[in-house]
Amino acid sequence: MHPTAREARASALRQALAHTGPPVIETIPIPGTSTRVEVARPADTDRLLDQIAADPEQNLPYWAEIWPSGIALAAAIARHPDRIQGRRVLELGSGSGITAAIAVACSGAVTVTDYAPEALLLTSLTCLQHCGREPDRALRLNWRDDLPNSLGAEGPFDVVLGADLLYERRDIEPLLAVVNRLVAPDGALWLAEPGRTPARDFVRALSASGWDGESCSWDGPWPDAGDAGVTVRTHWLRRSGAHALDSAAGPVS
Repeated sequence: MHPTAREARASALRQALAHTGPPVIETIPIPGTSTRVEVARPADTDRLLDQIAADPEQNLPYWAEIWPSGIALAAAIARHPDRIQGRRVLELGSGSGITAAIAVACSGAVTVTDYAPEALLLTSLTCLQHCGREPDRALRLNWRDDLPNSLGAEGPFDVVLGADLLYERRDIEPLLAVVNRLVAPDGALWLAEPGRTPARDFVRALSASGWDGESCSWDGPWPDAGDAGVTVRTHWLRRSGAHALDSAAGPVS
């Protein structure tokens, strides 16, 4: 994209986000690389809470926070860019766009989704500022309810990305259904989670149903001092017997 057109588009995205209040600019280092991703996220959480008070699907504006899991998944992609290069990629819950920025930079054909329309705007802005290109598609939907129906005609996808998706046990069954429907037969789920019990149970359930792969631990550094000591595990998971998108796969631990 020409620099003039790029700045015009970025300005339009910032204007579309103006109702969320003045942003705070954060530069996020991606562990294990020299790469940094700039994020202009809303600074006033109380303002966001007021705006979503009437929406039962948004208890908290999680999309406006910087989470270790999103950073760790971005780092995993940066370490293995070949896993998404030339592939059709879907991200569930794009948040501030850190993971998407690295995925788009690695030349994947990336579709991002989130329930919050502001998250999709911020993801597009983060990607545009990082690599001069937005995701191929940005779709508002709730994967717990309507994702399979909304994306069924477009799937399956070669790689499905998800960072910090599982907060409660009731999330497990919907995500299992989404993964089994939207991941291609020889595709992969790339999941990042900070050790919550529902996430561990989800990985075990997927393994019991015939998926396997490899896992990796990430200890940061994370930009929020309150996250010191958080360890995120990323899981590259495929159906047993699927043709590998990478050259290494071992048992899930």
